[in-house]
Formats: sequence, C-alpha cells, structure tokens
Amino acid sequence: MADQGDQGKVTSPPQRTAGLGKMLGVLAIAFAFTFSLVPLYRIACEKLLGVRMEREANIVKATEIESKAGGAAGTGQAAERRVVTVEFDGTVNSHLPWAFRPNVARMEVEVGKPYETTYFAQNQWRTAVVGSATPSVAPARASSYFNKTECFCFTAQTLQAGEKKDMPVRFIIDPALPKDIKTITLSYTFFKNDLLTDELKAKSPHAAGPQVKSAP
Repeated sequence: MADQGDQGKVTSPPQRTAGLGKMLGVLAIAFAFTFSLVPLYRIACEKLLGVRMEREANIVKATEIESKAGGAAGTGQAAERRVVTVEFDGTVNSHLPWAFRPNVARMEVEVGKPYETTYFAQNQWRTAVVGSATPSVAPARASSYFNKTECFCFTAQTLQAGEKKDMPVRFIIDPALPKDIKTITLSYTFFKNDLLTDELKAKSPHAAGPQVKSAP
C-alpha cells in the first residue's frame, strides 16, 4: 500500500504540468485568433464594402496637430515656419478603364496646417464601374506624418458610363516630420473593384460597350 501511495505522488506533478501546458496553449490560440480579427475585419471592409478604416484615426491625429498649433499661437510662442513640397501622382491598374490624374502636380505647404487638393477621374467604359484607390507616401518614413482627413481612397468610388469627377483630398503634415525630409510624394493607384462592380451589374445589368472618348 505504501508503494502505491508513493507512485501516486510521483505521477501527479507531471499530470498537473501537462494540464497547465494545455491551458496555456488554448489561451495562446484564443489570443492569436482575437488579434487576427482586426486585420481580417479591415480586409473584409476594404474588399466587401470598399471602406478603408484609417479615416477616424487620421481625423483624431489631425485635430491634435491643429490643437497644438493653435495652443502655441495662443501663448504667443513663435512657431518655426516650415514649408515642405508635396508632389502628387496617380495611376490606374490595366483592368480599370478609367482616366485618373492629379489636378495639381505639386504644392508648397506649411506643416501643421490643413490643405486640400483634387484628383480627376473619368470612367471610359459604357457601363458603371467601381474602383478602389490605394495610397502610398514616399519616402516611406514620412507616411506616419502625412495625415489624410478626407480622401476618395477611404471608400470605393462608382463612376457611371462616361462620368467625370473631381475627387478631393484633405491633408495635414505633422510638424514632427523629420527635418531632413523636404519633399513628400503622395501617389494613388486605382484598381477595379470586381466584387462591387459585379454587384452593381447584377442590380442594373447592361451589355458592355466600347470605351468612351477620354477627356482632354
């Protein structure tokens, strides 16, 4: 009887350790799954709804930048006036029958102040097409300081056959932008949103036709 009791005492700790290991494993899997929901939700919104999730965060940050600038002016502190060149570029994917370009090639902007520019787009197909724009900022390390508060890239854009549209972009550059960055390039690439375009066709089907003459 004594030997059996000793054997029970020896095997108990490994069993507890194994149980603890399983529990930690389950917790790790649950954490990983929960963490993955954020990018999955972002992808679903962009692909299925044509909605980008960065707008609210950009608006909050832009408000903070303007508040800091206003607070410094209110206290009479002399803020350093710093001007940066912003260049604009735009391209379309080969599957999207649109014309797309910036209306202004470059702007001289003061950091900490809001600005607005526009991009021109025209659907050159004889049926409605939905497009989604992907932005990029160069140099890459300037991207976290370039805040878009309003942008056509936040939602999918629908253009009817031959429709032309000027699409606004409102932005503000954080004064904390590294001093050695003098020029920032904001680029957009427009892609055809096949899912939303197909849904649009299903609601109002029309036969595809030839391209529409592009705007001068």
